[in-house]
Amino acid sequence: MNILPDKIVFPERTLIGAGKAKSLLTECARYGRRGLLVHGRSLAAHGVLKLLLQNSPSGMAVATWEHAGGEPALSDLVRLLETARKHQADWIAGVGGGSVLDLAKACAGLFHAIQPPEAYHNGASIETPGLAFAAVPTTAGTGSEATVNAVLTNSVTRQKKSIRDDALMARLVILDPGLLAHCPKRVIAHAGMDAFTQALEAFTSRHAVWLSDELGLKALTLIGTHLEAFYRGADPAAVEQVLMGSYLAGLSFAMARLGVVHGIVHPLAVRYHVPHGYACGVCLPYAVELNRDAMGGKYEQASRALGRDLLDLIRHLLIQLDMPSPFRGKPIMEKEVIIRETVAAWSTKANPKPITPADVEWLLNRLFEG
Repeated sequence: MNILPDKIVFPERTLIGAGKAKSLLTECARYGRRGLLVHGRSLAAHGVLKLLLQNSPSGMAVATWEHAGGEPALSDLVRLLETARKHQADWIAGVGGGSVLDLAKACAGLFHAIQPPEAYHNGASIETPGLAFAAVPTTAGTGSEATVNAVLTNSVTRQKKSIRDDALMARLVILDPGLLAHCPKRVIAHAGMDAFTQALEAFTSRHAVWLSDELGLKALTLIGTHLEAFYRGADPAAVEQVLMGSYLAGLSFAMARLGVVHGIVHPLAVRYHVPHGYACGVCLPYAVELNRDAMGGKYEQASRALGRDLLDLIRHLLIQLDMPSPFRGKPIMEKEVIIRETVAAWSTKANPKPITPADVEWLLNRLFEG
């Protein structure tokens, strides 16, 4: 196993700790005086947006843009780019969950782009430098603050894919556990299982290196050990542990990539309108069953680190986090298309076991029949 990958792209600066988010606009002043702050509805509802804007340095012009909610779409990005360009922004900050961060980073990366967003969603390379991007997650799950990709859905073609380029990497990340105080339980559950899945898939990826393994296994341990307590509100320290785990998982899969869970949930999510992390969680135990023989000693290594059999813990978490399968008993829509898209997915190609159409069909049958 290699020690390091051929290339490492990490955030430039990361600030960690309760209350650190208040310094966001002061920190962004180094990137310019005109900024756009992208956020979700809850940020304004809980007074956080007002607090951030109150700490704006003198002379700074900050516009805001609210994401209406749901999975981010290309059409959202088009509107956001129009706002950012009209404001003549020097930098873009995203304060929110994965959808907000993905839209904000895509906007920053494509601010000076020559082609329409759809071209980059279809694989075109970004020809021009982007704006500085600052990421402040308010959920513990997606790891978007640590990666160079933004997952967006083309509502016309129903394709959910990533815009992927180094231009999307955050210049600044702020991890403030205080921002997760109002996180709904279902978001804690879904985002947490997304992060757990990312950590495990990166750890077992065929592209794993020593560094991604170290980060991935630590992320897996932090999330697996503390997610249930975070969900139940039983331990304030658990919030920070899961937030750290989510960040480490993002750093890990940015190097090692993911696996078949992330390959299959994208075509499933756009057809069944299931939240991404929810779909990841319920797919994970079946993917582990499929991959176990190809994991080598990593299944046992993960179990030892977690202090419990890996599959047993995953099933336990799904029960405790109230995540029954949203697919069981439903008909499989466009089965052959889902199989084809899953096999071809960028994430699937990093899976420890080479995935065949028969493997995807087996996964679908387990998901929908139970």
